[in-house]
Amino acid sequence: MEDRLLVLNRDDDCVSVVDPAAGETVAEVSTDFGPRTIETSPDGAKSYVTCSQGNALNVIDNTTFTVTGRVDHDLFDGPRGLVVRDRANELWVVSEHNSRVFVFDIETDTLVDIVPTHQSQSNSISLDSEESTAYVTNSSGNTLTIIDCEERRITVDVPVGDGPEGVGVNPATDNVYVTVQRECRLSVHDPVRYETIYETGLGESPMGIVFAPDGAIALVANRLSNDVSVIETRFHRGGTGRPWEVERIPVGIWPGGIVFDPEGSTAYVANNKSNDVSVIDPETREAVDRIDVGTFPDGLTYLSR
Repeated sequence: MEDRLLVLNRDDDCVSVVDPAAGETVAEVSTDFGPRTIETSPDGAKSYVTCSQGNALNVIDNTTFTVTGRVDHDLFDGPRGLVVRDRANELWVVSEHNSRVFVFDIETDTLVDIVPTHQSQSNSISLDSEESTAYVTNSSGNTLTIIDCEERRITVDVPVGDGPEGVGVNPATDNVYVTVQRECRLSVHDPVRYETIYETGLGESPMGIVFAPDGAIALVANRLSNDVSVIETRFHRGGTGRPWEVERIPVGIWPGGIVFDPEGSTAYVANNKSNDVSVIDPETREAVDRIDVGTFPDGLTYLSR
């Protein structure tokens, strides 16, 4: 089977199934209201979609591209961020409006646990390389919540600035990268004491952050400046290697979700208000193509066959 790119269209309540080689949509999958974020199971058999307005988690079969399951809960209130914890076969889902993290068993799609963050507007989530620690941004609480994944308990809340949005972990160093939306900057924290060790500027209203598979660069979508910041994770400045924004790539209007292909040779950026996906060549650091999709595309994932 050929590779596919799955793109969530928030205002159309559907998923565009895109052939990335041809640059065209080959199918659409209807979802609950407001599909927001998507992740694929460890075996690649299914994808999970948080539907923030429908207060549901949809399960998509990646062979037939049909919704085969729907998971809901009385305490779901704007499900948004999610991440797959491969080693435990778990799916962690963040409920934004009541700041809870739901842990599901991937094999059965049943609820295992609920971890309240006790913060305000918890949204994005990421794991360290060993999948032993989870990091959750709290956009109104201006903090980063650190969770012990084995014990499912909060270890500390770290102040990170005004409006933390995206969070990602450098696969090479385990340093934690947080985009601070209302300050237009990136904050980098060490993985032991969580102190800020580096900062660098970004574009206007930075959203999520995604690392290339080798960790050499990270990309950040800047919603209001319509570009993508390129972060070299070992940029040499003053003789010392450190994370630094080295370039901004113009893309479509209101860029949001970003994903790399498994080789890191191509990145895809969903443009919320131009209703398309920018195709980026990370080597030349240029947007080389656009793929038309649905209305208000946001989250996306790459299925490698």
